[in-house]
Formats: sequence, C-alpha cells, structure tokens
Amino acid sequence: MTTPRYDVVVVGGGIVGLATAHAVARTGRSVAVVEREPRLAAHQTGNNSNVIHSGLYYAPGGYKARLAVAGCAETVAFCRAHDLPHEVTGKLVVATEPDELPRLADLKRRGDANGVENHELDQAGMRAHEPHVRGIAALFVPSTGITDYRAIAEKLGELVEKDGGEIHLGRAVRSVVRRRADVVVRTDGGDLLGTQVVVCAGLRCDELARASGADPGVRVIPFRGEYSGLGERAAGLVKGLIYPVPDPAFPFLGVHATRGIDGSVHAGPNAVLALAREGYSWGAVKPKELLGTLAYPGMLRLARKHWRYGLGEMHRSLSREAMVRQIQRLLPDVRADDLHPAGAGVRAQAVRADGTLVDDFLFVAQGAGTGAVLHVLNAPSPAATAALPIGREILETLTGEKLGPL
Repeated sequence: MTTPRYDVVVVGGGIVGLATAHAVARTGRSVAVVEREPRLAAHQTGNNSNVIHSGLYYAPGGYKARLAVAGCAETVAFCRAHDLPHEVTGKLVVATEPDELPRLADLKRRGDANGVENHELDQAGMRAHEPHVRGIAALFVPSTGITDYRAIAEKLGELVEKDGGEIHLGRAVRSVVRRRADVVVRTDGGDLLGTQVVVCAGLRCDELARASGADPGVRVIPFRGEYSGLGERAAGLVKGLIYPVPDPAFPFLGVHATRGIDGSVHAGPNAVLALAREGYSWGAVKPKELLGTLAYPGMLRLARKHWRYGLGEMHRSLSREAMVRQIQRLLPDVRADDLHPAGAGVRAQAVRADGTLVDDFLFVAQGAGTGAVLHVLNAPSPAATAALPIGREILETLTGEKLGPL
C-alpha cells in the first residue's frame, strides 16, 4: 500500500493547526491535518473564555502584539463572512487600588504603541459601561469581543476539506522523522509523508519535538484555569467584559467576568498546576506526567519564586468563598452562592529551564525548504484570536509565499 504524500502535513487539530492548513490549502498545495482526538478543537481551542483579544497587553514588536492586533479584526471579519456567532462588545480593564494605576498607564502606552484604540475612564466613565463595577480608573478597549472558537475551528476544517485538504481524526502522532526529500509522520494509524511538516501539538508539543529529534529548549507546564458561572441575579451585574489590571510577572490576565455569546456569564480563570497534561479537574492525575513536571528544573525554580501566588490560586480553586473575594474586587455585589462550576481549560505554558515563562509565541524550525519541520512550542492565549495571521506567518516561514488576509 502506498504511503499517502502531501506538500504539508499539519500535526494538531486545534485552531492554530487548522488556520495553518487553511493558509496552505489557499495556495493550492496539498495538505493533511492529523489530530489524535476524535474531534477538532478538543483542548485549548475548545476550552477557553472565547474572548477576541485586542492586542492591548503585549510587548510592542513581538509576535503576540503584531498577530493579535491583526487577528482581532480578521476574526471578526471571518465570523461575519461565515455567519458564525460573535459580538464586538468592548471591554473594561479596571484598576481597583492606587498601586495598580502605574500598571494601567503602562497598558495604555502598550496599547497606543500597538495601534489598539483605548480610552482612559474615571469612575463615572467606567460605570457608564458597567454600572456595577468597582474601581478607581479604567481603560475601555472598543475592539475586544466574544465568539465561539470551536465553531471557528470547525469552519476552518470545512474550508480545508473544501479546498482539497484532508482531516484525519483519532490518529496519534508518535514521531516526525526528517529525511532528505521529505518528512515521515508516524502515527498509530499508519505513516504519512510530507514535503514539510508543521507541529501544532499544544499540550504535547514539547514531547513531540523531543521524540522527533528537536531540542525545544522548554517544557510545557499545564496550568488549569477553572471558570465559575454566575447565577441569574449576579449575571445581571455584567453587561460585557470586565478585566483586572494584570500582574506583569505572569502571562495570565487574572480573574475576569465575561458575558458569553450564549448570554451566560462566567468569571475566571484561576491558574493552578494541572496534575496531568489534560488535567481538567483535581481528579485527573497521571503520576508519570506529574512527576516529570515536578522534577523539571524550570518548574522547581518557578515554584520557589512564586509559591505564595500558587498557594493563593489553589485556595481559590478549592474554596468558593476565596474565589468570590477575588471577583468582588471588581464586582462587590457578587456573593458566594451566586457561583457554580462552569468548566475548565488547560493552558500549555512553555517554561525555560531557568524558571522563566515564555511570554511570546515560540516557533522552532528544523531545517529549511524540503524536509523542514516547524514546531509551534508556545501558543496559548491570544493564539485563538491570532490564529489566522499565525497560519499565514507559518506558511511564509515554510515556503516563502506571502498571503494576504481573506
């Protein structure tokens, strides 16, 4: 039996992998997506807050700043073109204490540098947007919105197949082997050959890189983010999106309140160490994976530096009263009995051996041209927002061909 051959094989059926395959298919090249789960968007893509990020937070000049700003507009345009659920709501980033004001001012400078429209508001201004919010100053960012990223990913899969590409579900990739004229993608359902390969394996990206002979230089540490749904009374306190001023020491944006595209309101996420790569609850434990995480020098250094923060996150995970106190910093009228569990996601956060968190998207290439493999090694939030321009960026890196937006 002849091994199927493609111009590009994409490993991973999340939104970044699918956006990459979509960009490849637009050029007329043959492409296949290989996903180990029985459906697309099973992990980070399908378990997040579904916010369309503006690009406000990110260091000017980096991948996140450039691609999130472009992706914000493109995500909205894609949803409009394909009649997918979305709404441009705008959001408030609220300072609740005086010591947060310098950080809020720095966010304004970043937003201005990134070309993100944002407006400084006093207490009266913020309450005109969100009457029940507590704070002393805020930024209003009009371009932020909400959507359903799983629906976007599924639509991208449809478009890939419409353009002649293939989607292979339920096939786990074991390794990627470079040869002079091609790359062998070894799966538990047989091999595929690609002239070039892109690995967008999310929570498993570093494992697959090492299995394929690449040195990722990082380890993925899984952080679970748990969401609390707000009951009907408390949901009425939130009109759109309300965010705290983030702590610059962490890539997490803090517990925020979001009115989703279905009208429900949730608050979160927190950030606790997951006990397995796909550890969506405290009961999901894989001892070998947990030991690998805990033994990693970067994790030990990270824990030594931020153990107080980590204990606070664990407390909020285990105590509804502790979680509501965090929410009450922004929305003082929310009560503990307003909260109910509303799911969780796991963030694939790349950490270096020195304990530093990788802040930007990270791409590592093995070779160039024929036989090249590109590993996407850090693509958490705002990667869903930025997916369409990320896909074109990867295409250009692999082939030199530059595509414009749809």
